[in-house]
Amino acid sequence: MPIRFNKRPGLVIYLTAGDPDLATTREMALAAIDNGADVIELGVPFSDPLADGPVIQRASERAVARGTRLSDVLTICKELRAARPAAGIILFSYLNPVVRFGLPAFAKAAKEAGADGVLLTDMIVEEAGEYLQVMREHDLMPVFLAAPTSPDERLKAIAEASRGFVYAISRVGITGTQTELASDAQGLVERIKQFTTLPVALGFGVSTAAHVKAVGDFADAAVVGSAIVGLIEKTAAGEEAKAVGEFVAALRGGNAA
Repeated sequence: MPIRFNKRPGLVIYLTAGDPDLATTREMALAAIDNGADVIELGVPFSDPLADGPVIQRASERAVARGTRLSDVLTICKELRAARPAAGIILFSYLNPVVRFGLPAFAKAAKEAGADGVLLTDMIVEEAGEYLQVMREHDLMPVFLAAPTSPDERLKAIAEASRGFVYAISRVGITGTQTELASDAQGLVERIKQFTTLPVALGFGVSTAAHVKAVGDFADAAVVGSAIVGLIEKTAAGEEAKAVGEFVAALRGGNAA
């Protein structure tokens, strides 16, 4: 069953859980949902986030320094599910914290917390047999990353293994805001759509209302991460939820214009 996006493009918002703190993460997620986010990606902070650019790396370091654990992220997930039953919630993590927690125990806890699915950034589809089985047993949607460099055979495997949506990476490298979308982003989405009827969400570098509008011309949803995390980093304490809500509303407003 796919994630439901209420508009085209849908809007997926990434937050590093625990930055600046857990209570604020919850309030920012609620503000994002209330201003048009279809899906919240709750990022589990990790001490060595290699795929992330400097903005998300710093957020992860701050959250780890505050002692944020996977169990805390599950608690936030549960609170969000209770407060906004219709919102999509994806747990976004590196594999290491999940392995430490225990994969079956994690899947059980994630389902009980109300998560719709899981995205493990360093879980490759070729080695995902046990993971996919556990996800199925607990009725969780596994979301995989698809890169422009992937051959069609690999994109087909990713598309077939994914549930909810497929996350298309607009360019190779680390996350971060960009001034314009990668030139091969549309081609990647079109290649993925050969192999699946699931929605395709495009991320990595999507940071403005103009980007979101452009993504809607060829993809089902836009993922905004570093731009949000960078905004949080620069916002005065206590003002973060308001700032996130206004930013998400602006992303949506740009699409509606």
